[in-house]
Amino acid sequence: MALVQTVDFFTPVVDDPYAFGQIAAANSLSDVYAMGATPITALNLVGFSVSKLDPTLLAEILKGAADKAAEAGAHIIGGHSIDDPEPKFGMAVTGKVHPLQVWRKRGAQPGDRLILTKPIGVGIHTTGIKRDQVTSAEVARVTEVMACLNRTAAETLQRYSVHACTDVTGFGLLGHALEMSKASCVGLEVDASAVPVLSRTRELAEKGVVPGGTKANARWLAKCLTYEAHVDEITRIILCDAVTSGGLLASLPEIEAEAALEDLHQQGVNDARIIGTVTREHPGSIHII
Repeated sequence: MALVQTVDFFTPVVDDPYAFGQIAAANSLSDVYAMGATPITALNLVGFSVSKLDPTLLAEILKGAADKAAEAGAHIIGGHSIDDPEPKFGMAVTGKVHPLQVWRKRGAQPGDRLILTKPIGVGIHTTGIKRDQVTSAEVARVTEVMACLNRTAAETLQRYSVHACTDVTGFGLLGHALEMSKASCVGLEVDASAVPVLSRTRELAEKGVVPGGTKANARWLAKCLTYEAHVDEITRIILCDAVTSGGLLASLPEIEAEAALEDLHQQGVNDARIIGTVTREHPGSIHII
């Protein structure tokens, strides 16, 4: 047995405190699943001002997190809090995994297919929430995506020969894909039309509803990305969108990819898609078609 450990926390991305607790917990647990591990314990990390904010808000955040941890089969065994004028919440999580079965960012092999298990566009939609640019149904949808554990996706993919895996979060789909590319010394080819995207993401991006983190991602990734001429600027921005609690990005043999995708769909991971290919060409960079 090997232990894996990870930590993550952030400020609220939705208005509902219970939903924020669920999202923060799912996000913190995600790195454990991205390593092919099973979460076993968690410690709460809290920043909150009880003198300026209603303590019942904190209670709801903690309840959301506790319910999500229970869904993951993990036990919250303590934590730490500080007085902070800006609310923050997250978790330090410990998981277990067989030492020879740890998934890492490195290991992708030429010919592999890339599977993404959740849609992107999350950062654009949460910015839309802050700017009152999305409907209640769209708030519910992006909240559902962020609060969804990667547990089912990880447990399903464990039945296949995953060569490399990461989760898609703040650096966006292309940022985390680039980490995999560089760590594996391979190139990636991503089919922009195959990438699952939340509905109305393009419309919001065209209106300028784009978070600063997404723009920063696009800037620092620019030297490592090449595009076919038909991939327009809005699509390029969306592919760099900063995600909260995104899906798993897994590299696995071509011969297994379709079966794995069908299995994911049968297990309820309905947004999963094959989005690209690993190649020997242009190692350490990504070509978007």
